[in-house]
Parts: sequence; structure tokens; C-alpha cells
Amino acid sequence: MIAAYIKYLLRSGNEHSIHSPFLFELYNNVISVKSGQNPDYETIKKLRKELLRSNEEIEILDLGAGSRVNKSNLRKIRTIAKNAEKPEKFGKLFYRLIQRFQPKTILELGTSLGLTTLYLSKANPEAEIITLEGCPQTAAKAGKHFAAQRAKNIHIEVGNIDTTLPEVVQSLIGSIDFAYFDANHRYEPTVRYFETCLPHIQNDSVFIFDDIYWSDEMTEAWKYIKAHPKVTLTVDLFWVGLVFFRTEQVKEDFVLRF
Repeated sequence: MIAAYIKYLLRSGNEHSIHSPFLFELYNNVISVKSGQNPDYETIKKLRKELLRSNEEIEILDLGAGSRVNKSNLRKIRTIAKNAEKPEKFGKLFYRLIQRFQPKTILELGTSLGLTTLYLSKANPEAEIITLEGCPQTAAKAGKHFAAQRAKNIHIEVGNIDTTLPEVVQSLIGSIDFAYFDANHRYEPTVRYFETCLPHIQNDSVFIFDDIYWSDEMTEAWKYIKAHPKVTLTVDLFWVGLVFFRTEQVKEDFVLRF
């Protein structure tokens, strides 16, 4: 990923490289802003610190591409919190994006310990959040965190996402307004999850793909997604990729600093 990151630094721009009015406003007012004091941030930060100190071990059922850091299925909570949870600045970014777009239905693929899910929940307590997790013990821990944080708008669907995602999507009454893909970091599952969700988008839906340069397969999946005819705007922030479907938008791809 080092070579990919160097290429990203050389290619990435800032607000001066943006000629889309929609993205210019979004980048300046949502993506690149420095987050100030927020009680929601503080409660999640406190939980993160507790998890980073925890020596409790749980058994991981990994149905995805696996971990580059720990090959054992028996892992300490602090290790999971350090290596599997998205850093704080991304949780805050997702929080700001949800406050900006006010999605009613949010889908998350890959719950882990639930820190990112809590950012999604607290950003819009009125939204319905469905989070899918393949590992029962991890999902159980996340559920306890949601209850402790009084996040009542989260539903956890436990099981192999290959099976649960089509079932969840078919059961939705409305559209998928916001989706975060952080599950199986391989080409075929990533593309399949994307295409499973695609028929249920609306014009202002936002999809976020995690770790788009994690492997050659993920980079190829990102290229496929960018080229899809229903995708009109993408934003490459290296660690995550943002996808928009606005039909009034000229098809463009941006690489921006974050």
C-alpha cells in the first residue's frame, strides 16, 4: 500500500482542483472541515479508549479476506479495536456526511465492535440502521455497546453476508440512502454486494467503500465501481471511496486530500 499511497499523494488535490459545484460545497463544508467539540464524539472516544485497554479475548469467525495483522481466530478486544476499527477521523467524516444528507435507511456491511456504527446512529437518531456482521461473538459485543450508548435505531443482522445481504435488501420498504461497505475485502464479493444494493438506490444515495487500496483485488473492485454507468461521481480519499448517483451530475472521478 506504500506505493499506492505515494501515487495518491502525487495525484490528490484540494478545493482548487474541484470544478463540480456540488462537490466543491461538500468538500469545503463536510469532507475537509476540522471537527469541533461534540458530545457524541466524546462518548464514542471514551468507549474506544476502554476497548483499547481490554484484554478480554473472543473467538473470531472471519468470512472475509482475513487480517494482515493477526492470523489467530482468538483475539483480544484491544487488538480488534486497534486493527479492525476505523480511526476516529473517519467516524467523524461519516457523521458529518449523514448530517448533511439525512438518510432514512442506512446499511453497514461489517459491524466489528460497533464504533463506526455508533457514529452513523448518533448522526441521525431517526434513521433506521441495519448493520450486518458475520462473527457472532463480535456482533454480541457490538450489541452491548449499542445498548450502553442507548442507540435504539440499530438492528444487527448476524450471519454470512453472502446470505444475509440479499435477504435484508429484499425486505426493505424504501431505498438504501447510505451504505458503508467494510466486509469482504476481495473483488468478487465487493462487486456482488455493490450490485445487490444498486437496484435500491435513490438519486441522493451515498455509498462508501472501505480500504479501496487494501489489495489489488480491492483496487480492481474500485475501478469497476467507478466505471459503472449508474455512478456519476466518485471521490477517492485513499482509505475510503465515496460514490454518488446524482443523475444531474456530469460523470467525474476526483482524488482529494483528506
